[in-house]
Amino acid sequence: MFRRVTTKVLLLLSVMYCITYIDRVNVSTAAAQFGPEFGLSHTQIGFVFSAFAYPYLIIQVFGGWLGDRFGPRRTLTVCAIAWAGATILTGFATGIVSMVFARLLLGLGEGATFPTATRAMSNWMVPERRGFAQGITHAASRIGNAVAPPLVTWLMLTTTWRGAFFIVGAGSMIWAFVWGWYFRDNPREHRRISTEEADALPAYSGNRAQTPVPWGPLLARMLPVTVVYFCYGWVLWMFLTWIPQYFQQSHHMQLGKSAVFSSGVFFAGVIGDWLGGVVTDRVLMRTGKLRLARNWMVAICMMLTFLSLLPILLVPNISVPLAAISLSAGFFFNEMTIGPMWAVPMDIAPKYSGTASGIMNMGSAGAAIVSPVIGGWIIDRTGNWSLPFVVLMVLMLIGTVLAFVMRPERQLETEAEAGKATEPRYS
Repeated sequence: MFRRVTTKVLLLLSVMYCITYIDRVNVSTAAAQFGPEFGLSHTQIGFVFSAFAYPYLIIQVFGGWLGDRFGPRRTLTVCAIAWAGATILTGFATGIVSMVFARLLLGLGEGATFPTATRAMSNWMVPERRGFAQGITHAASRIGNAVAPPLVTWLMLTTTWRGAFFIVGAGSMIWAFVWGWYFRDNPREHRRISTEEADALPAYSGNRAQTPVPWGPLLARMLPVTVVYFCYGWVLWMFLTWIPQYFQQSHHMQLGKSAVFSSGVFFAGVIGDWLGGVVTDRVLMRTGKLRLARNWMVAICMMLTFLSLLPILLVPNISVPLAAISLSAGFFFNEMTIGPMWAVPMDIAPKYSGTASGIMNMGSAGAAIVSPVIGGWIIDRTGNWSLPFVVLMVLMLIGTVLAFVMRPERQLETEAEAGKATEPRYS
């Protein structure tokens, strides 16, 4: 398996997912030093966290279109150079203005990455393995979440918080050059791919240079998917931005110890991402029912996320072990939705999967803007680190209900194909 070119491409994408999340969440650990240095409140720190998401939100659909238009090879290479430069620039920040500017540039660079990676997977993965591919790549991103607190803490202690950004930015730059050298948009143009491996892949749809995107039908189909993903994203960004400081300040831990507990929570997400991708593909292959593999799985996992986080609200003076178990279980089940959710754009619009996944990811990007700021505002006003979880849990209930509105079993019909579309492969 590891000799296959498809496996190596998936590995490269997994490394990218890992690096992008280290680059976007390292600021939550570094805030323990740059926050006091710059004299920032929790609300201001929350704004620094969320600044990344403004261009990230805006660029989602356009970034997905770029991936469809110019191909994942060129698009991801340019994006990686941009976000690597932004990470290095963060190390030169002298206050909240320059810090926010660097975070805005980071969001601009990373905005097209996941939609474009989804476009790459649509050409490089067979349909029955798309859930696994999305699950394993997002599991790698959660590895980035998990290793970021101890890695950044270690780099901060051995160099400075600025040095931590310089070093991880250099790693991003290396990945950009490796991707541009190894990857090909059309799998059959890769000089090392075997005939047997190429024949198993779907027909290459090409870059959609001359085919207009059916914006109206596509937006209508992706709207409920985007809302559900907003609910997921609220949980994700509350965890990514505030969990390190939750352990440090709510339970009065030292920086190093809080980083260890934060990593434990994030590693639960790694397992959830991987398992979610495996389960959604297995359910699809055994039943042939997309709604069961996608809708039902997302709804069940969101409800389990809600139930897992109840102890944070209901147990007074919750102990550190119980809090860690509750948060880990909540993050685990929330991340199990990743495999089915990111497979849905490929189910609905395989020819425009980059654009479709960009539309969906706007939901998470929107949550990334408001979730950290509202969380910081609640903490500043009340001093209670458990109250931000109330909003999070309400959104889990909403997402559970709306998951059944998605229609992955109905493949999008463009106007040119209307009247001659075949029946959907799965129901």
